[in-house]
Amino acid sequence: MSDRQETNQDNFMIEKIKQRPINKRRLVRRTLITVSMAVIFGLIACFTFLVLEPVISNWLYPEEESEAIIFPEEPEEMLPEEMLEEYIQPSPSPSPVPEEELQPEKVELDESQIQDILNQVVLDLGDYRQIYSVLSDYVKQLNQYMVVVTGTKSDKDWFANEYESKNETSGVVIGNNGKELLILTDYSSVKRADHLTVRFSNGVQADALMMQYFHDGNIAVLCISLNVLSQEMQTEDMYVAPLGSSLQSNLVGSPVIAMGSPMGSSGSVGYGMITASGNQVNLADMNCQLLTTDLYGSQSANGVLFNTTGQVVGIITTGKTGSDMRNMISAYGISGLKQMISRLTKGDRIPYLGILGVDVPREANEQFQVPFGAYVREVEMDSPAMLAGIQSGDVIVGIDQQSVTRMADYSNYLLKINAEDTVVLRVMRQSQEEYKELDFEITVGEAD
Repeated sequence: MSDRQETNQDNFMIEKIKQRPINKRRLVRRTLITVSMAVIFGLIACFTFLVLEPVISNWLYPEEESEAIIFPEEPEEMLPEEMLEEYIQPSPSPSPVPEEELQPEKVELDESQIQDILNQVVLDLGDYRQIYSVLSDYVKQLNQYMVVVTGTKSDKDWFANEYESKNETSGVVIGNNGKELLILTDYSSVKRADHLTVRFSNGVQADALMMQYFHDGNIAVLCISLNVLSQEMQTEDMYVAPLGSSLQSNLVGSPVIAMGSPMGSSGSVGYGMITASGNQVNLADMNCQLLTTDLYGSQSANGVLFNTTGQVVGIITTGKTGSDMRNMISAYGISGLKQMISRLTKGDRIPYLGILGVDVPREANEQFQVPFGAYVREVEMDSPAMLAGIQSGDVIVGIDQQSVTRMADYSNYLLKINAEDTVVLRVMRQSQEEYKELDFEITVGEAD
């Protein structure tokens, strides 16, 4: 009897618990719902962050607006007859003056007297030492404006080993907008760099960023935060080079100092003079004045030309002279680039239509009735101007409401508008021995 009771108790205590069958469809549905909600909430969070982050950052850390660097436009050089008309005014009550009093007394020297005067001028070794000592001191002053820009690029070799390549070039400090120090430098030397470092004449180094560049002119503007520099340099140590004028009538024959890398290495220098200033280099949508010198330098030269008053008058360029002057240093005149540099210092994109043009000479107007304006010599392939229908041989006589009588009028107006703006070019096109006026609406592009 007792054995039966124990057996019944054992049977009573043994239970078999079955697991609830998994509803795979419901599980998949819940998983999808959970994942979808997570994605939705993530997108909402990202959107909210993107919208509110600038507002909160500006509220917590208000930024001071930087001052724009504006270089005043230079007045055009007056012709001698215009200068006479302006400065020689008729006398209201003329009084007769004896003719002999009007003419200054002339002193004529013969060759022997001139030779005697020249013989009295004797320069010894001490005089030459003094001359070059003055030039050396002047170069030390100009060095305060100059910097060395180092571009570093990371790469891998054939065996996937990482290495760094560095490239040095020169630069010049051209502005301080209250927030950043602005450096003008050679674009081709820094365009592929992953990291940019600037070294000043006093040895201070700082990281720099590319602000903007102009590919055709091979110039770029870098910026360095003043907050970084203030830790290493005092405000009075931040020297900014003034930009002079390259439109002076007496520029040819004037002495200049080449600074930067005129001889192919950083910190090199050259003394010489400007030998010509009337040539031009045709670039897209603008022409640059070309200054040539008697300085024999490197074919990879870069840097700037200073005059004897401490002003930048040219940006050294290469490959723009003939084969017989391959090693003679040449430079872009600074006057024609001021408006371009001003845009670069603000980080603005450079507007582009793709027209290479020249001024219409007076002879062509008088003999062949070619209207005054910007004569289109060439239109770049796939440029906005070509896509709109501008052709070689057209003469641009207007852009929007601005009349164009020379290439500079067209270039200056274009630099005042922005990429993606729409302009109307008014051109004169020859048809059956006469010129007809045509209008072209063009959307402005961006220079590479």
